[in-house]
Amino acid sequence: MFFAIGIRIYILKGYFDFMNNFLNKLERKFGRYAIPDLIRYVIVLYCAGAVIGMINPRIYYNYLCLDMSAVFRGQIWRLFTFLIEPYGFSSGMGMLLSILFFVIQVQLFFLFGRSLEQAWGTFRFNMYFLSGYLFNIIAALILYISPLHSAIYYSGFQYIYWSMFFAFAALNPDMQFLLYFVIPIKVKWLALLDAAYMLYQVVQSFYYGIIYFRAGQSTGGGAYISMGIAIIVAMANFLIFFFSTRNYRRVSPKDIHRRRSFKKKASAPKAGPRHRCAVCGRTELDDENLVFRFCSKCVGNYEYCSDHLYTHIHITGNNGSAE
Repeated sequence: MFFAIGIRIYILKGYFDFMNNFLNKLERKFGRYAIPDLIRYVIVLYCAGAVIGMINPRIYYNYLCLDMSAVFRGQIWRLFTFLIEPYGFSSGMGMLLSILFFVIQVQLFFLFGRSLEQAWGTFRFNMYFLSGYLFNIIAALILYISPLHSAIYYSGFQYIYWSMFFAFAALNPDMQFLLYFVIPIKVKWLALLDAAYMLYQVVQSFYYGIIYFRAGQSTGGGAYISMGIAIIVAMANFLIFFFSTRNYRRVSPKDIHRRRSFKKKASAPKAGPRHRCAVCGRTELDDENLVFRFCSKCVGNYEYCSDHLYTHIHITGNNGSAE
């Protein structure tokens, strides 16, 4: 038994090492095409979904969601528009709370996204979203051609968004958030709670999905099953990037700050004069009206101010002797 477990761990380690090397090769070849600050454009899609949710969510489910039967009928745009998943707003007085939580989510997504891009690099952060996008399409296709024959993939990209939180928690386990704006709690404990809740959602989704399918209600069953699969896809995407990025700790936020400080110091222009007269030693800092020139008759790089350019003794010897 322990031998079998060891073999599986060894195989997984080899797979994640392969993925890490594969990502490195892709980055060397295609890294220049990566989109900087990708999270900004992702947030635009998220906000577009919020607008649709406020106007009429049925617009999304009728014309934009990932319906594989509609895709095979020529509605190719659904392969892209399913990302614009509507945000669920409450009605009445609950609308204000919904808007408040939506704004908080947007701020958190900015924090998570930019932290991950700084830690992983622009290319790997791009690949994180690209792989999540492709995995969701593959999952929808498998559901469609499976015996379940579920055409509509009801989940958009929300779980990929939230899976960023687990990656952020791995990078900043001891950072504190205020739970309900009052209770201080470390990110790693929030991540564990979130993981337990997602596991519960997966079990619940498959449970109700099976019940609906047995009752002959394939639409409801497909909705629940697709939700559970979307969670699994998001978590698998996170785990692949988490374990294949072996050196993620070397680019933690503390290291990022230290690197930025070093680059600023290295790129900052050094204080000091650029010109100095070989005779009197004056520089442009002594008098901004001084003009400096090199003498063509002197051997070596000797520079003189306008007062000594024509009155100095020329240096012609190889050892700096004067003429």
